[in-house]
Amino acid sequence: MDEFAPPAEPTSPEGVSLWEEGPPREPGAQRREGPPAPGQVRLTVRIRRYNPEVREDPWWDEFAVNMEPTDRLLDALHAVKWYQDGTLALRRSCAHGVCGSDAMLINGHNALACKVLVKDVVPKVTVEPIRGLNVLKDLIVDMEPFFEGYRKVLPYLINEDEPPNRERKQSPEERERYDDTTKCILCAACTTSCPIYWGDDGYIGPAAIVNAHRFIFDSRDQGGEERLKVLSEKSGVFRCRTTFNCSEACPRGIKVTKAIQEVKRAIMFDRL
Repeated sequence: MDEFAPPAEPTSPEGVSLWEEGPPREPGAQRREGPPAPGQVRLTVRIRRYNPEVREDPWWDEFAVNMEPTDRLLDALHAVKWYQDGTLALRRSCAHGVCGSDAMLINGHNALACKVLVKDVVPKVTVEPIRGLNVLKDLIVDMEPFFEGYRKVLPYLINEDEPPNRERKQSPEERERYDDTTKCILCAACTTSCPIYWGDDGYIGPAAIVNAHRFIFDSRDQGGEERLKVLSEKSGVFRCRTTFNCSEACPRGIKVTKAIQEVKRAIMFDRL
């Protein structure tokens, strides 16, 4: 049997599918079949599927959908789920590149499905779950190990001084010092693009280091030494091998590798 062949669909004696929810599920929905309308393009979406209730091994499914060229890949996945196969599982929320929940492996590269235009991937696109985290179902992975690393770096302001009447003031220059790393949306694209993270589940990962950087270099924070101690451990920042995968994968354009190097220098020389 082909390793990635779809499993035979289980049915009841009456011929009713036992696991496919079946389209359409939205009121008034219609299948997007037939040739594309004028101005539309036809996109084949090849998806790596996994459902432990159906089969132990993953398999590949293909769906063809008619889309506007300026639609997002997330729209195409919605079309598959809403009109063709309601069992497809994926995470998404804001659909505007802010929540970070729809990070996927798209044509071999980590990206947010809501930021990839259909016209840039036609006529065929391959979609897989991000690497380095256990797959729960289809495109949904277990994010808990990722957030465990994030929590280790104490990603919040630590200041034991008496709170001021209005705010803890900071100069524009002080704010600029860590501005880049405030852009992180915790999508895990950088961490799951890292080959060290794939092979070492103890590695804290680029996203955690980025969020540590955001507070280590904040002039109002007093927890820098504690964070640097965590990051100087075996599972910390020195596991990085500077492959730049993380910077290339970041959908917000954060200079992740630069932030990692700055944290390394702080541990070795500055010791805040």
